[in-house]
Formats: sequence, C-alpha cells, structure tokens
Amino acid sequence: MELPVDDLPAREDLPWYVAPVPELLEDLGLRLVWLVVATNVLGTLFGFYYYGLNPLAEGFVEGQFSLEPLAMWPLVPDSPVATLFIALAFGAWALGRSNEYLTALAFFGCLKLGAWTPFVLLAFQADFSYTGVLMYNFLFWSHLAMVLQGFVLHRIGDFPVRAVAVAVAWYLLNDVVDYFVPVVGDPHHTLIPAEEITASGVVHTPGPHRVAAAGAVALTVLATFLALATRVKKLELGVGSLDDLR
Repeated sequence: MELPVDDLPAREDLPWYVAPVPELLEDLGLRLVWLVVATNVLGTLFGFYYYGLNPLAEGFVEGQFSLEPLAMWPLVPDSPVATLFIALAFGAWALGRSNEYLTALAFFGCLKLGAWTPFVLLAFQADFSYTGVLMYNFLFWSHLAMVLQGFVLHRIGDFPVRAVAVAVAWYLLNDVVDYFVPVVGDPHHTLIPAEEITASGVVHTPGPHRVAAAGAVALTVLATFLALATRVKKLELGVGSLDDLR
C-alpha cells in the first residue's frame, strides 16, 4: 500500500550527518512502507535461518544456535533482531501507533549491525571465501541497506532520551556478552571465520576477536552520538520540548 505524499511527515532541516539520505529517497521509502516492512520481515526470517533455525535440520537447530546455550539465544541473532525492530517501528508508524522505543532500537540496530557486518566482511575478506561471491555480496549490500533505512527513522521519531537510553542499554548488553563477559558459555558474537570452530566450540582468537569487538563498540558509541544529536537538533528546531521524554 502506498501512502499519499500529503500524509508523510515533513522533513526537518537537520544536519547532513544525522539525515544523509536524500529527501526523495526518504519519501519513497515512507510511501512504500508496507513493502519495506515485508522486506524486513523476510530478512528477519532468513537471518534466523542463517543463524541455524532450520525446520529440515535434526532438532530444527544447526549452525550457531547449536553452539550457544539456550538462555543466550535472544542475544545471538543480532541482524535479524535489528530488521525485526525496524519492521515493527515502520509498521507501528504506518498504523498510526508510532513508538519511540521501537524507533530508537531500530535506529541502533540498523546502524550498528548494518555497518558491523560489512566491516568484518572487509576486515576478514579472505576468510569469507567459503560463502561464495553471491552470498558475500548479498550480505554486504543488504546490511548497508539496513544503514540506509536507519537514517530514515528521524522522519517518524524524535529520539527522546528515555528511548535512546533503552536502546543504549540493549546494545551495550549485547557488546558485553558478545565480547567481554559472556555470562553463560563463551562470547556470543556472530561467528566470523577468522576464528576457528572446533567440535568443542569456537576458539576466540585474540586478534580477530579484538577487531570485531572494536568495530561493535565504536558503532554503539556512534549510534548513541547520532541519536542524541538528532534529538538536540530537533529541540533546536522546536520539535518537542526538554520535558517531552515519553
């Protein structure tokens, strides 16, 4: 379903670094919002399959899910959860039920995971040769498209502080259990082939592990800065107030 142009929220005069997507492309994405939602739902389903939920596998589980403790599963499929957040955020807006918490979580997820995956694909390019050219390019460009989507969210949300705080807490928790304090078992970050996978689990080689961790933490910091910068610029333009933290 295409939304009429008159129903779209106005594009505010924000700095390029928080709104780098051309207005024409933003408008197109918002008008075709249900196609965007459906695409992200399909991406979420593929992502869970990629991580190992497979109805054809023995016990319906293989891949990384088969290596992880069940208690940590919600923190394992980072990109599928990010695409789920953005599908829910855009869907809620299209239904007239915008939710600032979903919008903030979607922004963090799409910016962080959308950029982290191409980062590790380039950093460990030789190790990803097993994926083949088509899958490598699909992973690379589809994740960059997540970043693009994330930068449209300023049109449907104001990034109030409480919502940003929830997103920061969720993605900092992900960073902690993925790289530093796994809580249960070993670190839970997305498998990268530069680390050895053995019958007993993943060998988290210090070099690649630190590179992946540095990228993840840097992107969490960047997402926090951009979300709060968007909030500040909107307040300067008179959108909302300092007391509007809902």
